[in-house]
Parts: sequence; C-alpha cells; structure tokens
Amino acid sequence: MRNKKGLLIAVSVLAAILILFILSHKSGIPSFLNTDSKNYQTSVVDRGKVIIPLDATGIVEPENEVILLSPLTSIIRKIRKEPGSRVKKGEVIIELDPEPTRAEIDQISDQLEVKSNSLERSKQEGQMARIDLDYNVEVKKLKITSTKAELADEEQLLSVGGISSAKIEETKQNLVLAEKDLDVVQKKNAIRIKQMKTEETGLDLQIEIQKKQLTEMIGILGKLDIKAPSDGIILTISGKEGEKVGNDKMLISMSDLTTFKIRGLIDEKLSEQVKTGNPVIVLSDNEQLAGTIGNVTPTVAENKIQFNVHLENSNNPKLIPNKTVKILVLKSLKNDVLRISANNNFKANSEQTVYILDSGKVVSRIVTFGIKGNEYQEVISGLNEGEKVILSDSPLSWSLKNNEKLK
Repeated sequence: MRNKKGLLIAVSVLAAILILFILSHKSGIPSFLNTDSKNYQTSVVDRGKVIIPLDATGIVEPENEVILLSPLTSIIRKIRKEPGSRVKKGEVIIELDPEPTRAEIDQISDQLEVKSNSLERSKQEGQMARIDLDYNVEVKKLKITSTKAELADEEQLLSVGGISSAKIEETKQNLVLAEKDLDVVQKKNAIRIKQMKTEETGLDLQIEIQKKQLTEMIGILGKLDIKAPSDGIILTISGKEGEKVGNDKMLISMSDLTTFKIRGLIDEKLSEQVKTGNPVIVLSDNEQLAGTIGNVTPTVAENKIQFNVHLENSNNPKLIPNKTVKILVLKSLKNDVLRISANNNFKANSEQTVYILDSGKVVSRIVTFGIKGNEYQEVISGLNEGEKVILSDSPLSWSLKNNEKLK
C-alpha cells in the first residue's frame, strides 16, 4: 500500500514537472518558481571583441639600446656605476687609465717638435742652396758675356790681320761650350729646387699628420671618462677594474628608457601560431597592451621559441625593465561582435537553447554561437544587446538543484 502511494506521488511530481516545462517554453517560467534574479549567475549581452588566445610569457626590455665602445686600447681604472643603475646625462660610468694616452701625447709632441725643427732647417738650407745655384748661373752668364766680347774684339783684329782665324774658331767653340754649360746648370738647378720643395712638402705633410694625431689623442684623453649620453638605465657592463680592453670593444649597453618592447617565450608546440605581424595582447598589472609580433627566433631552447613584441603604446608607465608579463598570442580575433561571458554549458560554433530573464520570467531562446575564447563567447544570432542570459543549461534544473531557495 505504501509502495503504491509513493509511486502515485512520484508520478504526480513528474507530471507537474512536465506541465511546468511545457508552460515554460510557451510563456516562460512563472515568477513563483523563479528565485530572485540576483541568485542566478547571468551575463549581459554586449558588444566587444572575442579572442582565442595562446598563453605565452614575456620580459620587458628597452626598445632603444645605446652601445658605448672603448675609444682606444686601455685599462679599466674604475667602474662607478653597476648594471641596473639609473644615470643622468653626463654622469661618468667607467674611468679608463689615462697614463698611456698622456705618454703617447708627449711622444707625439716631441716628434712634432723635431720635425718642425727639421723643416725650418731644410728651408734655411734651401735658401742657401738657391743662393749658390743662382750664383753659379750668374757666373756662367758672365763667362758667356765675356766670351762674346772677346769674340767681337778678335773679329775686329782679324779684319786688320792682327789675329789668325784659328784663334777666332777657338773662341767661338768656347762660347758654345759656355752656353751649353749654362743650360746644363740651369736644368740641374731646376731639378734641385724641385727636390728641395718635395722634401719640404714631405716634412709639412708629416707635421700635419702628427698634428692631427695629437689633436685626436687629446680628444681621446677627454673621452677616457665614459659618460652617459642621455638619461637612462645601465643594462650591461663588459669588463672589470684592472682589465685591459681593446679599441672599439663594447664597454656599456644602456637604454634611454623612452620606449620598451617585450621578449616573448612560447612552447615550441605552438610555434606555428607565432608569425611576424600577428596581433598579441600583453597583460601588465591588469592592463591590456596591444602589440604585434616582430622577429621570431627559429631555434628552440628548453622547448620554447623566442619572439619580439612591438607595442602600440611602447612608453606605457607600467612597462618596467626586466618585468615578467603574460602574453596572449591571438589565434583568432573578432572585433565589435555580440558576446556573452564564456561558459562551459555553451559550446563554440553551435546552436543551443539558452534562457534569459525577461520581465521576471525565464524565457528560452535558440541561440547560434560563434567562436569561444577564455573570457567571452561570440553570439551570431538569437540574442540582443542588453539582454540578461542565465549561464546554465536549464533554469529548471538549476531550480531543482537549489529547491531549498524556492520554498
């Protein structure tokens, strides 16, 4: 008897539930079965973007890096600032030993003085040589003039029979020889003068070269205190105090801290999704920063690949060097679409029955969903902006699970 009575009660309950279900599809679940809407987990339909992200990590790095080189081969005398230090423009970071440079400056100065003296002596010797050369030419010219006068006198004596013609021929030959001698002397003098000019020009050139070397070394002496070219932060310092560094060797890398980029790391299994130009979102202190992927390093290290992220707002104040941030590599992205909060009960790219709260009633709707991200799910059709969706497969089952609240 008791079994029949229990069976009758169960059938009655099931019949009531069935009737209630049919009524809910036609006119919504009546308010006397509804709990307060505040007890439902709901999502308001709005417009925005829906993303399907792939998780990656990143390190904030300066985008603009300045490299400071050693101006010459020297020894690090003192390191005033360490990596990570903030510096002002003009602050000394490293002091190089100036003594070798000063010694070289002294040596060049001495050589320059010697060459200057040699040039002055060469010019004086050249003046003396020119005097001697000019004197020799004048002597040769006077001899020719004298020989010509002698020839004229002999020709007059020949006309009166006072001299033989052989004597005149001898004088003529002497005149020819004197003229040739003058020509040779003048040519030799011209060559000698060119030689002296060349020697002076050579000394002048050596002096000019050493003057430039001296100027450069004096300039380098002023650069042995390696100073910050701008305000910034020191990233690395190469070398230690007392260590010898070569010319043009990198001593310091620093950033001006005006803009930043992200060095990202992602599992190699997801490498196909990481391509130059793809969009990403960087999460820093609950703020989302948009960016794009730059260079991708194809080599794998510790099962991860490396890539750079260039941010749209690369000077955001929350970007701090060496800070670890989360990166969302966007596998899919849709902007300005209807969306609701992502929920396990709603599948991507599917058509499902959902329930909304409408004027105190729970009303069913057939909704077509699109892509589903970790935060939001795309609504293609069936819902309007501003409607409140119950995040449950069925409000009736929710009510049954929470029947104590319905009493």
